[in-house]
Amino acid sequence: MYQTKLQPTPQNAEMTAIPTTTEPAALSAAAERMRRHRQRRRDGLRCFIIELRETEIDALIRKGLLAAENRHDYDSVQSALYAFLDHALGEMRDV
Repeated sequence: MYQTKLQPTPQNAEMTAIPTTTEPAALSAAAERMRRHRQRRRDGLRCFIIELRETEIDALIRKGLLAAENRHDYDSVQSALYAFLDHALGEMRDV
């Protein structure tokens, strides 16, 4: 059996604390995608990638759901499409 001999700490030696981090470790891109996927699933949402025709975007503009100057803005088109679906599917729920 081995025995270790502890060395005394010199009286004038400074003790340094190990710095703690308050920020969580950064997630990898894959981990972040999985986190968002699980959150959507908990929220009852599903993620789809869809393609819209220019004529469908024109229809969103005609219905007043999208401003013409925002037709190339992804977030604006997405919001307009959500509003359209909410309105259309809301009507279906009433039937």
